[in-house]
Amino acid sequence: MKKPSLTILRVGLGITFLWIGILILKQPEAWAGYISPWAEKLLPLPVEEAMLGTAILDIVIGALLVLDLVVWLAALLAALHLIIVLVVSGITDITVRDIAILAAAIALMADSLPKKFITKIMSWQKQEKPKNNNS
Repeated sequence: MKKPSLTILRVGLGITFLWIGILILKQPEAWAGYISPWAEKLLPLPVEEAMLGTAILDIVIGALLVLDLVVWLAALLAALHLIIVLVVSGITDITVRDIAILAAAIALMADSLPKKFITKIMSWQKQEKPKNNNS
């Protein structure tokens, strides 16, 4: 049985990503203003096109979360995307909000990882035994 708090977190994050994706689609040039000039110079395409790609990514992440499909992957993509957002937008008035959303995405990802991944990670820990320095 899934915890109601995780369902609320998943749906809330999903709606947030869907909403932002739609807002970016409506005004990609306005959202482009959040990209630092140094990061904009690194883009291989016009900034408005990059923002349209970002909008599509946000919508896909949001849809996967709302529909409860591969939640761990959607949350991982959300976390990676937010790390990139934090790097390219710099410290602003909204940075604290992005950090909170990042933390929520990481928490959701950690809780929704498939058991086979968790088992594999645990087996890696068991293999990495500390060396005995008695020699």
